[in-house]
Amino acid sequence: MRFGTVGETGGGIESCFQPGRSIMHELSIVASIVESVTESLAAYPGARVVEVRLKVGALASVVEDSLQFCYGIATADTPLEGSRLVVRILPVVVHCAACGAEGSLESLQNFRCPSCGEPAGDVRQGRELEIDSIEIDEAKESVFP
Repeated sequence: MRFGTVGETGGGIESCFQPGRSIMHELSIVASIVESVTESLAAYPGARVVEVRLKVGALASVVEDSLQFCYGIATADTPLEGSRLVVRILPVVVHCAACGAEGSLESLQNFRCPSCGEPAGDVRQGRELEIDSIEIDEAKESVFP
């Protein structure tokens, strides 16, 4: 079996990635997450990571499926191997200078106040990309009689 390259036609399997789209961005993000969690885990000798929870804003330019794919690769042979990555996508919340309202945008194509319809560029939420929490299973100490 032969794997094709982006845009290649003919035999084999063509790439599942869109032309011009790369997962390198997500891979570097996940590598940083793994490094950060591994450093935090040092305070809990023998503990195992069960779940890593992220908050990702809708404007963070991150594809969740790519994050999940890269997480499996980046956690291999690390203390995070076998753990789950849970991604919570946060909506874009804007503040409107015209009416003072704050609300979530219905579409990323229309940065207008959900209350009055005026343009609203004061983004209060939606750019986040952060570790929200880490669930660990602490090592049980063995007791030998």
